[in-house]
This record gives sequence, C-alpha cells and structure tokens, in this order.
Amino acid sequence: MIDQTDLKIIEELSQNSRITMKELGGKVHLTAPAASARVAKLEDSGIIEGYTITINQKKMGYTVHAILQIFLRSANHQPYLSFVKDNTECVINNYKVSGESCYLLECKFQNNEILDEFLTKLSDLVSYKLSIVINK
Repeated sequence: MIDQTDLKIIEELSQNSRITMKELGGKVHLTAPAASARVAKLEDSGIIEGYTITINQKKMGYTVHAILQIFLRSANHQPYLSFVKDNTECVINNYKVSGESCYLLECKFQNNEILDEFLTKLSDLVSYKLSIVINK
C-alpha cells in the first residue's frame, strides 16, 4: 500500500529521475537513506518499473509527428504487427485499442516524403486515418 509520501516521491521522480536521494529526501521530508529505502520498496513492488528519458524529436531531425488510426482488413493482425516491428525507426508507440479502430500508431518522420513512403507500404496491409500533430 502506498501513502502520500510515496505519491510525492513518484511525482518528484516523474519530473526528474536523476534527482539525488538527498535532494529527494529534502523534498519529501525524509533523510536520504529513508528516501532511498522508499524508492527501493516502490521498485521492488513493481510500482516503479524503470526510468526513462524524454527526447526532443525535432532536434533529432524528426519534424513530422503523425498519429494513425489503424483499421485491419482481416482478423489476422500478424502482417501489420510485423510491419510495425520492421519500422521501429519511425514508430514511437503502437496501441491496441477498443472503439472505431484496432490500433493507434504514433510515428515520427524526417519529412513528408518519408511519411508518404511509409503510408504507401502500410496501405498494402491496412486502412488508416492520418492526423498530423500541429502542436504538443
């Protein structure tokens, strides 16, 4: 069971996972060893599964951010899933969803020409609706 201190720790780590235990402890009113023990407990219980970084895709050269609603033409998802696996350089996330579509596919592209090539190949497998992200 987690308490308010654990929630504060999670909030602080969500904002800066590189924070020192001394700094974290100060923010949640614990000593560094107590904060470290709380973090270890959250990790051991599976509440904290890992730590990650946020990448600025535009600075990496990916200027086109696309969200696609994917509509499968058959009950066999494997060709589409293989396509996603083979295109990891542009796929950010692939969510299996309920509702109108079968998947939501989030992608990044360096330019519209690469997007067009991707869509041409994708259209051999599925139908889709494309949305371009204007602003985050």
